[in-house]
Amino acid sequence: MPASAALPTHERTGSRGLLGRLPVVLLMAGSCLPILGAVLIAPVLPRIEDHFAHVAGSAALVPLVLTVPALSLAVLAPFAGVLVDRLGRKRLLVAATALYAVFGTAPLWLDSLHAILVSRILVGIAEAAIMTCCTTLIGDYYDGRVRDRYLALQTMCASASATVFFAVGGALGSAGWRTPFWLYALGLLLAPAMAWALPAPAPAAAMEPAPAQERRPFPVRRMAGICLLTVFGAAVFYTVPVEMSFLMDDLGVESTGMVGAVTALASAATVLGSVLFTKLGDHSRRRLPALFLLCALGFLLMGATDHLALLIIGAVVNCVGTGLLLPSLLTLALSRLDFADRGRGTGLWTAAFFLGEFLCPLALLAAQGVLGTLASAVLLLGLLTLLMSVALMLLTPRAPKSPPQHVGVQA
Repeated sequence: MPASAALPTHERTGSRGLLGRLPVVLLMAGSCLPILGAVLIAPVLPRIEDHFAHVAGSAALVPLVLTVPALSLAVLAPFAGVLVDRLGRKRLLVAATALYAVFGTAPLWLDSLHAILVSRILVGIAEAAIMTCCTTLIGDYYDGRVRDRYLALQTMCASASATVFFAVGGALGSAGWRTPFWLYALGLLLAPAMAWALPAPAPAAAMEPAPAQERRPFPVRRMAGICLLTVFGAAVFYTVPVEMSFLMDDLGVESTGMVGAVTALASAATVLGSVLFTKLGDHSRRRLPALFLLCALGFLLMGATDHLALLIIGAVVNCVGTGLLLPSLLTLALSRLDFADRGRGTGLWTAAFFLGEFLCPLALLAAQGVLGTLASAVLLLGLLTLLMSVALMLLTPRAPKSPPQHVGVQA
């Protein structure tokens, strides 16, 4: 089957209008939904805490309203991957997007903090299915450099949307702490659009003789290595967005405008790295040592300086590296998966990434407690990242990757 058969119907017909690009637009929008859950209500957390101040343990429970969806996503994404392979990508994506809207807007009418926490856990379950399905469908629909370009675009959309959602959440929060939760209703618009516009992928092997359909065992060893590397890579990826404001505060920067401007600059550097990824060749595995080295250099500069300008330069260098790193890890993972295993494999990779996101601030906090300052903790992370680069340089095999299995589209 020719590679063009791996593309959605609109792509293969050569359409360049809005209709022809609608599938990838919907997949990018779906990929942003878990980011919305991670940052949207951050600006209104103090108001939520004030509202539930009478609830025992509210000081500990209210922050979980923000973070528990990411933890749920990390724990449940592998199970979502199993459902993706068994129930079908498109069907699960449409259902999960609709449920995301229902669970996400639940705090609009819930008066119990514990009930809100349960709704946030359910949001994380829906997010696990959405993220796994969107990434799996990108792997199903597209091939080669086109797939790599769209995976990089997924990273760019996630990075840019985090800044946008944070600002929108703050603006909506001025009308009350419940108001930002209305934005979760976007899922009710996306779900029917996905049901109409997304083709149902099918493996090319379904059109081949029976012997070609024999299933190979799931590549546990190969996926275990890339997932462990992704946990570390996710911690590297999230360090600057999570800790930059604290590092600037330690240097005496009190202007929230300055902090916002530097955060936006770091986000732009991540997007730049993702753009550069689309210009590089196909050898993601051979590129990883250099990318970890670039990230390490940024951390070392950030941790070793007490000058704001050098801190910003280090953050930009690091974020260019992470913008290259994330799509490189994802394309490497997808290159190891056949169609029948792609849902489970993508679920495992997604779980590894969000587990790294969850562990990042905890690990840095523990290191700060031992070393005394956050800058020292970042410096230690830079040294560990440098060691990872050297280890990958020495241990990464040079054998060529097995070609991915192409897929077609069912009518």
